[in-house]
Amino acid sequence: MIKPRPLVMAGLILAAAASRLLPHPPNFTPIAAMALFAGAYFGAKRWAFAVPLAAMVLSDLVIGLHPLLALVYGSFALIVSIGFWLRARRRMMPIAGAALASSFLFFLVTNFGVWALGSFYPKTPQGLLVCYVAAIPFFRNTLLGDAVYTAALFGGFRLIERGFAVVRESVLTPSQ
Repeated sequence: MIKPRPLVMAGLILAAAASRLLPHPPNFTPIAAMALFAGAYFGAKRWAFAVPLAAMVLSDLVIGLHPLLALVYGSFALIVSIGFWLRARRRMMPIAGAALASSFLFFLVTNFGVWALGSFYPKTPQGLLVCYVAAIPFFRNTLLGDAVYTAALFGGFRLIERGFAVVRESVLTPSQ
């Protein structure tokens, strides 16, 4: 029998991934929030990686592929791991801190990739610094998107848990 809790969690992640297909400001995306949420809530670690990654792949197939995908997905996997840390700390401040850390991690990894794999910046320490400085205006949207989507996923799921007992973690079935 399929349990409602993982279906609801997967549905929220798929909905967040689908929002990438709607018009949005640059870098205002659900990527980090999906990874954090999956790491924090999916019981099986393989599903914590697989469900949001599958959602990302599906949306990337529509949006388009690019040379930095490996770095985006690598940072995504690291953010899932931050979500694992959240499992025992699913409260507002730890979630907010994890979202902020995820934003910085994504910024550092993906902009390093822009510098290392692209041709816009010289392959020098100064070129790397210029790359990071040039990306700062986009970081604002990353922070805002991560905050909004993290609040939506974690807060939305919390509301669903409160409203529907069948979705709660500690629901006992009649046979127990």
